[in-house]
Order: sequence, then structure tokens, then C-alpha cells
Amino acid sequence: MARNVRTSIRKVTGLDSMNGGETVVPSKVPRTEERRPVTVVLGTQWGDEGKGKVVDMLATKADVCCRCQGGNNAAHSVHVDGAEYAFHLLPSGIVNPDCVAVIGNGVVVHLPQMFHELETNEKNGLCDMKDRLVISDRCHIVFDFHQQVDGLRESGRGQKSIGTTKKGIGPAYSSKATRNGLRICDLMGDFAHFSEKFRNLVDQYRTIPDLEVGVAAELAKYKELRERVRPLVRETVSYLHKFLEAGDKMILVEGAQSTILDIDFGLYPYVTSSNCSIGGVCTGLGIPPHVIGDVVGVVKAYLTRVGAGGFPTELDDEMGKLLLDRGHEYGVTTGRPRRCGWLDLIMLSYSNMINGFTGLAVTKLDILDVFDEVKVGVAYHLDGEKVETFPASDDDLKRLEVEYLTLPGWKTNTEDVRKWEDLPKNAQRYIEVIRDKLRVPVRWIGVGKDRNSMIEIP
Repeated sequence: MARNVRTSIRKVTGLDSMNGGETVVPSKVPRTEERRPVTVVLGTQWGDEGKGKVVDMLATKADVCCRCQGGNNAAHSVHVDGAEYAFHLLPSGIVNPDCVAVIGNGVVVHLPQMFHELETNEKNGLCDMKDRLVISDRCHIVFDFHQQVDGLRESGRGQKSIGTTKKGIGPAYSSKATRNGLRICDLMGDFAHFSEKFRNLVDQYRTIPDLEVGVAAELAKYKELRERVRPLVRETVSYLHKFLEAGDKMILVEGAQSTILDIDFGLYPYVTSSNCSIGGVCTGLGIPPHVIGDVVGVVKAYLTRVGAGGFPTELDDEMGKLLLDRGHEYGVTTGRPRRCGWLDLIMLSYSNMINGFTGLAVTKLDILDVFDEVKVGVAYHLDGEKVETFPASDDDLKRLEVEYLTLPGWKTNTEDVRKWEDLPKNAQRYIEVIRDKLRVPVRWIGVGKDRNSMIEIP
């Protein structure tokens, strides 16, 4: 509480004759607003941890659910009452009919995909989503040619491919960084000016072989799209601050991708193109740090990743295949099979250093039900010496040797368990190891797909 202070100015007399006996010095007064209404849900590993399920659970009590970064390269699945919904761009909290969904300024938006996603989920039974969806006018636009560029560049890498989803996210963020991208507010403005800027942007990519852009057709498409999206567009910084100032509202932030895919803190270059750790929340929504309360880290009970790069705890054997099959580890966005391995606590400790988790949600514990024993990586060694944290270099990651803690399995079906005390003792021990190694409380445990399959630990 003492850290939350504002600096004010007070006068002290008799100390500075040059200022007429008065000097101005800073003093500290407590913040009048101590409430922290923002809860953040972040991935801790290589993504695909089950963030959508955790967000859906927490969104039942939220007034607003936000995306702050990434684009339609995200893939969050939500299972409610036997129905399944897949989200790529929309915040998962939109499943709650009382929740407003906000796509923040840090997100890059492919408008055709967004409307397709709305229509698909409406057919699956989600109604009135357009009435509860708000898009920042500061969002940058992902164009079809961004997706072409993404695919062409990935193909050109050959065996050194990064594993991009080819959704145009990287090229769109590149356009943003080089300051020639187009935003939603540009589309809402004078269309002649938008058209000129679009042509200039396309010209930046003309040197890429095999790139074909039908400028006239694209502009005609966006002239129609701008009228469809117009009712959803707002200036979201002031919009969100009204909720912050209301005093009784809860704002939920849904991180996409994960910390080890963060453009700064991830395993570069096998990363996404945005900051998907805690810092991206403030810059991607325009909210100050002091309003953030709980930071929930979502941990899959084992580890998966998509694409190339090092993977110290990977199981390239029948046990890995068993995890793949039992966990249905195929990408929602790409359909690609994921590589599988044991849980890596060194990676999780690194994620915790960056994000400062206040609680953990461990998902898919039930996938481990059939194993005689389970392992967790507890230390790295490189060239005979212990490595204290997750390395920056993929070359180093590939050379690491992992020290494991081996625990007995529980060989019991946990899918119907709903209370901590009803979990098998060995399953409890597994969770306690995660808690104790990270020194962060585990608050939820997932043992199935549906919303009601989350065990809450008091």
C-alpha cells in the first residue's frame, strides 16, 4: 500500500532565502484510488496452454474482456455445455452475454477474418456479439497482401523456417514499426486519403517476387468493410478508463500466444511479433500499471510447442505420441501437430520473473492420468555447468541437458474430480511441486474440456 503514492508539491518556509524564505519540495500522498480492477491471464510456456478456458471461467464475473496484442494467429478454444467455440481474434470472454469484448490498440486486425469469426460463432449459438464488440480506432490493419508476404517469406526460409501461421501478423507489425501501416481510424476517415496510403504501402513490397496485389479490388473490398466495421469502432483508451473509474467494474485481459513467444523475451527468432508478456497489457490497451491486480499464469501440465527450435524436455518417443493423442495436440489455427514433452520448471520460473504471477491455473492434468511416472525438468546444464535461467540463444537451448525430478504417477481417471481433496495423492504432489518450485499458489486445476471441469483451490 505504501508504494502507491503520488508526488505532490508542498511549500516549506525558512529554508531558502532566494525564494523569499520558501522552497518547493516534493512530498508524497497516498493514491485516492487503491482498487485494482484489472485481472490479466497470460501464457507461461510456448502457447496452447488453455488460456481461453481460463478466460471463459473468469469472464463469468467480468464486465469487460480485452485482447491487447497479436491478431488472428491466436487460437483459443472454449467448451460450454457441450458446445465448442473457436476464437482467433475475438476475446474469449465474449461467450458471457453480459461481457463487453474490446480489441485493444495493440492488436492487428484482419477484418475479413474477424467478420468470418463472428458469423461462424453466431451459427454455433452465440448471439448479439456485434452489440458487445468494441474495436480500437488505433488498431493496425492486416491486409491480404501481408498474409501473402508472410507465406512467401516463410517458404523462402526453407529448413530454417520459423513456424509462422502465415496470417500476416509479422508483416503487419513491420508496417506499424516502419510507420507506413494503416489503422482503423484511417479506414474510418477520408477514403481517398486511405486509398493513397494503401497504394504507398503496397509499393513498399513490390520488390518481393511472386507477390500479386489487386489494388483496385482490395480498395473496393475495404470500402465495403469500413461501413460494416464502423459501428464497432471507438477510441478505447477513454472508453476503458470509464470502466476503471466506475469503481465497481471488473476488466479481464486475455493474453495471446505466450511469454516464451514474446518478441523480446521469447526464444528469438522463434517468436511472435508482439509483446505477449505483462508489459504488452499496458501498451496494448492504454492502461496504467497500478490498476492491474491479479496476474494469472496458465500452465499446461506438460509442455508443447509448434515449429522448429530447441525443446530440452521433448519426448520424441511413444510417450510423446501418447501426450499428442490424449491431449489432442493439434493447432486450432493451423491444424499442425504439436511437439510434446515434460513440464519445464526452469522455463516457468523465467516466465514468473517477467510477469510476476499472483496465481497459476494448471490445465490438462487429466492427460497425465495414464502414466506410471511423470517427470519435471528442474535444472539445466550446459557444458557441465548449471544454467540458472532460460537461455536467450536457441543454439544454447538445443545443447542443454535437463535434470529431472521423477514423480510417481496416479494411474487414476481424474476427469470427474471437482475438489482438491478428491484428487489422487500423487496428483496433488505433482501440483505441489509446481507451487513450491515457483513459490506461486496454484488456484485452479483443469481436468477436462468444459468450463465446469476446473477445480478451484480455496
